[in-house]
Amino acid sequence: MSYKVVRRVNINILVVEDDVIIQDMVCKFLRKEGWLVDACFSGDDALHLLYDKTYQLIILDIMLPGTNGQALLKELRQIRDTPVLMMTALSDDENQLLAFHNQADDYVTKPFSMQILVKRAEALLRRSGALKKEIQAGKLVLFPETYGVEYDGEKITLTPKENEILELFARNAGKIINHETLLTRIWGYDFEGNEGIIHASMKKLRDKLPRGMIRTIKGVGYCLEVEDDD
Repeated sequence: MSYKVVRRVNINILVVEDDVIIQDMVCKFLRKEGWLVDACFSGDDALHLLYDKTYQLIILDIMLPGTNGQALLKELRQIRDTPVLMMTALSDDENQLLAFHNQADDYVTKPFSMQILVKRAEALLRRSGALKKEIQAGKLVLFPETYGVEYDGEKITLTPKENEILELFARNAGKIINHETLLTRIWGYDFEGNEGIIHASMKKLRDKLPRGMIRTIKGVGYCLEVEDDD
């Protein structure tokens, strides 16, 4: 029995970059994440795409033929609030300040690490709510970034601490979590209380979950038992 981390919703990204090599590399790294990527070489082509299609993120170079990146960003903000990550070889403060004045969400200067670019893109997608991670164990689904929980499609309301406990169990579905692990992982190494807090917290959590989902291993700990959701 195991859990899996799931990413929902198709993510569409537009890359606007006139350097063929850089554009190709950026697109390859983004597609490796499972995202759908369109690309173009000029600001004018980008404008046409932006009016025809909805994107969850735009990665935009400043120095472009035709409509440059700053002008494109300014026009985009009149019709969309899509997150924009600017990339450019211009590292001076004036261009960066102008980009933020035009409501860019983030900025990277060339040369940059492709892995860092992907992480910045992921952060913007999470911040906008387009990218949501789920932890799924059978019919149990957790949304760690929003503290949401569902079982078989029904929402379950938990406290933040109960969420932390359940996430630990979900990530270790079918495995025994002993008392010491619970204390250190949930309450911290410097916690001065005793195991009584575990039993009290587990009782409250169990009352909100389907009967028998969390099994007591007497004298050892607890185990989350879920049916495989085939």
